[in-house]
Amino acid sequence: MSLWPLLGIAVVVAGFIARFNPLLVVVAAALVTGIAAALSSGVDGIHAVTGTIETFGKAFNDNRYITLTWMILPVIGLLERAGLQEKARDLIAGVKEVTTGRLLFLYLFVRQLSAAFGLTSLGGHPQMVRPLIAPMAEGAAEARHGDLSEKTRERIKAQAAATDNIGLFFGEDIFIAIASILLIKGFLETNGIIVEPFQLSVWAIPTAWLAFVIHGVRLLRLDAAIARETPPPSAPAPEVEA
Repeated sequence: MSLWPLLGIAVVVAGFIARFNPLLVVVAAALVTGIAAALSSGVDGIHAVTGTIETFGKAFNDNRYITLTWMILPVIGLLERAGLQEKARDLIAGVKEVTTGRLLFLYLFVRQLSAAFGLTSLGGHPQMVRPLIAPMAEGAAEARHGDLSEKTRERIKAQAAATDNIGLFFGEDIFIAIASILLIKGFLETNGIIVEPFQLSVWAIPTAWLAFVIHGVRLLRLDAAIARETPPPSAPAPEVEA
């Protein structure tokens, strides 16, 4: 067995350490792995390179329908350039009853419930959190506390991203026709444990409920944390009569 194809792992590690573009790092690692595998099997250099590129092209052509999802990214970029984040921030800032914690709590509920019904694409970091949820959460905090520190802004962004992750991760396992359920079922069957997808989904409900309660409490306490980190506005200096 040749170990040369493992060079791709070294390329990934070196690329991420050097902070290169992740997409370029992954593509370069795939090329290195493919070429090394071809060379180790006795293929000459030219054919190893062309064969690897042909494999890339065939895989892209066979799965081209998957690349349609990438069309949404330029659309989101154009919307952000046109002021989507600012409009979302201004919209939520005008609703005085909404706080950062309440907004994220509502998003957690919607995200986890929709994932439980298999609608995992309704949210996500690039299409929902970055352009809408995070700016709206910041706008709600700014409406109550004024200018926010960089630390507070990063805390809000992190909580928005975590809310999406938790809602999706614990909600999707309730839906029986999801990859994670099928993966668990296959793993258990290889070890002699026969279970039905419905059984796994039922046992995922208590875990999802606990995740919702625990993170929901964290979100409802977020407003108090933001208030502690944000100093109150200074009072105007009194006028001195001449």
